[in-house]
Amino acid sequence: MFSYDACLLGNGVLGPIGATLKLFHPRKKFFSVIHGLDITFAYKKGLLAKTYKNINIPSLKKLDKLFMVGNQTIIETVKIGINEEHCIFIPNGISIKDLTVEESRSEMERIFGSSLEGKKLIISIGRIVPHKGVEWFLRNVMPVLPENYCYIAAGGIVSANTVGDKSNYENCLNAIDENGLGKRAKIIGNIVEQDKLTLINSADLYVSSNIKVPGSMEGFGLTTLEGAACGRFVLASNLEGLKDAIQDGKSGFLLENENVSVWKDKVIEVLNNDSYRKEFGEKARKYVAENYSWESIAKKYMIEIEKIVSEK
Repeated sequence: MFSYDACLLGNGVLGPIGATLKLFHPRKKFFSVIHGLDITFAYKKGLLAKTYKNINIPSLKKLDKLFMVGNQTIIETVKIGINEEHCIFIPNGISIKDLTVEESRSEMERIFGSSLEGKKLIISIGRIVPHKGVEWFLRNVMPVLPENYCYIAAGGIVSANTVGDKSNYENCLNAIDENGLGKRAKIIGNIVEQDKLTLINSADLYVSSNIKVPGSMEGFGLTTLEGAACGRFVLASNLEGLKDAIQDGKSGFLLENENVSVWKDKVIEVLNNDSYRKEFGEKARKYVAENYSWESIAKKYMIEIEKIVSEK
């Protein structure tokens, strides 16, 4: 630390390390990036969550500034006792060149497991946990969409021993069976990166149908932003951190969460108009490249860090 003016921690879990280092280096400036779960985990049940609340949250208060990835995260942070003036909103960034692969309908069919000829493919990417709204979409929206609309939800399966949000994988599988969606919907757990990239560069529509779940939240919605960066038409719930990831009418559209008729109508409107869908997808790609590239976001971090370092 002797040759540096500042230290930036990658998440709130590292808060106690930052607070300890600050104790030994009081003239240095210490910062942390804060994600939604860095705050909401303190509300979970169990000894580990209680320990986190009593150690990590006080440690974060001792740092010089907290960089919040979403405005909803700031709201939750204030609720837990951290001053709002201690927080600065800086969204997540993405590396677009690392996301782009060639569009491939045949590869999508391989991933889906059957022919997609004459069909439209809707996708969601992210951990299979309750607040992502995959089960809600399967039970409420998919049954009222045309038969040629198919759906893949792909992402990490949360193990039983993992702290934080619990798995919703089995409930999603049950939703498929109970609604007769076996030929139209798939849940792909722990998807490999190459298949994920194929989906977000080739699917017809990207949805993030998040729902409100007490004690949990969407801190930002990075994969939703990745969908827009790859030229997908994105529909997302007007909820929590998704409102920071998606700018309504620019990088996607925000819809009322858990409103079946609104979601049904918008999905059909988009998938019935290929030219509109593709034109808007390209518009979204350009908007994300201009506003959410890591080059752009890194400058925001540097401006704020340099401002505080210069105060000493």
